[in-house]
Amino acid sequence: MSAQRDPITERQGDDRRRSTFEDTQSAVAARGGDDRRLSGDRRGNPLTRWRRIWLGGLQVVVTDRDDAAKVMVDQALQRKGLWRFPVYVTSTNGEVAYRCATDDAQKDLFTQADAIHADGMPHVFASHLVSDTPLPERVATTDLFHDVAIEASARGATMYMLGATDEVNRLAVSAVRRQYPDLAIVGARHGYFTGPEDEIAACDAIAALRPDILWVSMGVPHEQKFVLRHRQRLASVGVIKTSGGLFDFLAGRNPRAPMWMQKIGLEWLWRVMIEPRRLGWRYIKTNPLAIYLLLRNPR
Repeated sequence: MSAQRDPITERQGDDRRRSTFEDTQSAVAARGGDDRRLSGDRRGNPLTRWRRIWLGGLQVVVTDRDDAAKVMVDQALQRKGLWRFPVYVTSTNGEVAYRCATDDAQKDLFTQADAIHADGMPHVFASHLVSDTPLPERVATTDLFHDVAIEASARGATMYMLGATDEVNRLAVSAVRRQYPDLAIVGARHGYFTGPEDEIAACDAIAALRPDILWVSMGVPHEQKFVLRHRQRLASVGVIKTSGGLFDFLAGRNPRAPMWMQKIGLEWLWRVMIEPRRLGWRYIKTNPLAIYLLLRNPR
């Protein structure tokens, strides 16, 4: 009678590829975390309850400012201590529609977001023409920040403000602390780095503070690239919101357009009037295609 084969014994010592699981575990342990840092949210993302519609080539969430602020704080607090990838929230406007239509790499930066808000009245107007589920209102980051600050102050959510120059950042943080004395801003830093090591060190410092909400104000597409480049390093953060030129407005460097211009979708014109040399040619180049994209509504 022949001896019984042992497939496990036979496999020992062969040339099959060795699993890297142990190596991964060791590497993560050395960084003070656990294997959950390397995965997404395996329990599902509650942000998927938001209805999405196609506008200008991107899927935009159908929500208003109050709901957007509440969901951001909800998610930030629910993820505290879970060490999952932070929720990545960004915004689109005419310029973003143009960039995504002419550059697939930039479009990919936005399609990886958990939610895209419509930060432009033209998107709201277009949604009433091309969709059966129009947007209820514009969710401008310059307004949303204050909605989130109020909600966070009431519920104890913390913030970190990353971006702009050192001076603008300090002015913005000071203004926010004066306006919202109960809001916990656990840290702040300008958005300029001397190199990859400096950038990684900044992320490690932010991660150590574990802010519930991280605002990244670096401008498109730098802020989107930053989020995706360091999402894993920032696993102790609850929600990351890209913010464009938000800190300049908070610092009082750039005044908001009159409300009547905001309501009829002409805030871009106000910005051109304030910064004609920087923004004039940009809007002349991007606006015609952006309007076409919104009305044609490509996917």
